This record gives sequence, structure tokens and C-alpha cells, in this order.
Amino acid sequence: MPGSEAVKRTTLRSQIAEALRDEVIAGRLPSGRQFTVKEIAEQYGVSATPVREALLDLCSQGLLDVELHKGYRVREFSHADFRDMIEARTLVVEGMFRRSAEQALAAASPEALASVRRRADEAARAALAGDLDILIGYDLRFWREMAGLVANPYISDFLDRLRVQSWIFTVPLLRRLGDLRGRLWHRHSELAEAIACRDVERAQRIVVAYNRHTLELIDALT
Repeated sequence: MPGSEAVKRTTLRSQIAEALRDEVIAGRLPSGRQFTVKEIAEQYGVSATPVREALLDLCSQGLLDVELHKGYRVREFSHADFRDMIEARTLVVEGMFRRSAEQALAAASPEALASVRRRADEAARAALAGDLDILIGYDLRFWREMAGLVANPYISDFLDRLRVQSWIFTVPLLRRLGDLRGRLWHRHSELAEAIACRDVERAQRIVVAYNRHTLELIDALT
């Protein structure tokens, strides 16, 4: 089939990028870790080309740095970086609520709102149980779908990138606590309910409380 090899390579590239991103977020590829294209290609049993393309994708997302003649390194974020991420997240979400939310939520389908609520409930359960690995996946999906209600892909992509980078910084710190039950933010369902009710002001208050909780927890750990 014409073009099938190009499609296959593109799919492989995205699969490798997603797998590596998950490894970085979970801390299995820790900050500062160096590796080469050859190392990753051998790990996944694929050729170098889709690996190189996947790594460049992750560089463009701010997750990896290219090291001349050495390969790649997982980016290291500082506490100051994290506070800047929170500020950026706050501005994006506030702008989203202020300019787009009411109109977008009014047009949101019941199916889309129900999906956001399911993601919220799953994330909240994982947070209450202190299951960090499960929480990360559902939390990212929840915020991705919630931002998707606004129907602006630039907002969705930027917010997702900020949230991924935030997790990369916080995960190693949170793992030091051991038992995370009762320590993680778990008001996803309340936020989803506010969104479903088109209560933008309540949703904003919940997000502000969330950011405050996150900063206080991470400040205490650092």
C-alpha cells in the first residue's frame, strides 16, 4: 500500500514518544539521566530513525535536552521552575474560564461532560488511595478533556505540557513521603460537577484552592 511505511514509522514514533514520556513522568527515567538513540532503539527493538524523531518530539515538549556528542538528557526542573509552572497554569486556566468557558460549556455535549466526570472520579479515587502512578494518568486525562471542552487546541496542548512538566518535578518529591493517602489533591469530582453545572466562579475557586494546596505541599518537601 503506497505510503504504508511512512504511516507505520509515524505511528511507531508516536508510540515511542508516549512510552518515554510516561517513563519520564513516573520517574523511571529520572531527571538528569543521559541516554543515546542507540540505547533506546535497542531497548524497544526498533530502528534508530523513529527513536530519533520521538526524542526530538520530547525535546520540543521541554522534557529532554540535547547534549552535543553525548545524546539526550532528561530535563531537570528547579523549585523556581515549578513555581513558574504553577503561575503559568493559573493564568491559562483563569483565561480559559474568563474568555471561553461559559460559551464552550453551554455548547458541550452531555457525553463530553460525562466523560470528564468519569475521569474526575477515577482521578479522585486514585488520589484518595495515594496511588500516584494511577493518579498521574487519570489526572492528565481529566485536565486534557476538561481543556478540550473549550475547543481550542492551542490552550489544550499548552496546558497539557505544563501539567506534564509539573508532574516530572513533583513525582520524585512525592515518592519520598511513602504513604500518600490524604496528602494528594482529590477534588477533581467537585471541579467536574461545577463544570457540568456551568458554575464558572465555583470552578475557579476550586482551581485556586488546588494550586494553593500544591504549592504548600511541594514547598514543605523542598
